[in-house]
Amino acid sequence: MSLEASSRSRAAGAAYATGAYLLWGFLPLYFLLLVPTGPWEVVAARVIFSLVFCLLLLTVARGWHRIMAIIRQPRLLGWTALAGLLIYINWQVFLIGTLSGNVVETALGYFINPITTVLLGVFVLRERIRRLQWVAIGIALIAVVVIIVAYGSFPWIALSLTASFGTYGLIKKKIGPSVDAVSGLTLESFWLMPIAIVQLILVAQTTGITFGTVSTWHTVLMLFTGVATAVPLLLFASGARRINLTVIGMIQFITPIMQFLTGVLLLHEPMPTERWIGFIIVWIAVAVFVIDLLRAGRRGRRTRVTPVV
Repeated sequence: MSLEASSRSRAAGAAYATGAYLLWGFLPLYFLLLVPTGPWEVVAARVIFSLVFCLLLLTVARGWHRIMAIIRQPRLLGWTALAGLLIYINWQVFLIGTLSGNVVETALGYFINPITTVLLGVFVLRERIRRLQWVAIGIALIAVVVIIVAYGSFPWIALSLTASFGTYGLIKKKIGPSVDAVSGLTLESFWLMPIAIVQLILVAQTTGITFGTVSTWHTVLMLFTGVATAVPLLLFASGARRINLTVIGMIQFITPIMQFLTGVLLLHEPMPTERWIGFIIVWIAVAVFVIDLLRAGRRGRRTRVTPVV
């Protein structure tokens, strides 16, 4: 690949990844438009309509051969089932947080997520990490303790989100390029169909199904939950193939920043002094993490330069 073509590819990759994280940042506002639908019905709709959307994509793109190749490998199928369970937990906790007035806490989870990913790399993949990364992890742990002790509540939404999404990313790393984005999401949604059906039955017997009963606009928004789920994932997959992890590491903070601003400025969620202190400590950890990424990126570029002899 020529230098110019490589530069264009990196620019496109950054644009794809930025688009993905921007869309994820807007998701709380999108799901708030679905009120009075509760989180259990929304997640069920998200599973069903994601599967429908992915099946359409596979048909249009003639990607069924990729699905069949995965089905012939039981190990890969098992990984997709586990990934589906983890992303279900993430979606459900995120919807509970968003629709219960805890968007700021969901942002906290995604601020911590890159540091959680590093920890998983250390303890699961036996990766060695740099000194500044250890510093960032220590500061993040202090932040969690401060929030629990000073604010007086256990941030279960934030920690559940970071644990589920971090482990989901670990599973995706294990799977590697063997499962493309569309096939992966298709299979994950397929495995979750029984859970979605059970949830809809329980909702119907308790609060009642809202789909198709509120308004035409509400019904359209519910139908597009599948698109809202799949499109950012596909953009992210396209971006990740073109740019290095240092750039991804920087861009990913777009989402929690947008979610935090949504919670504080638009939804006016409470931010007492104790919570501000906790978030400021988290942001210090994030700053240390980003500095480490930048330093590692510069060292990587220097080592790739071939000396003239």
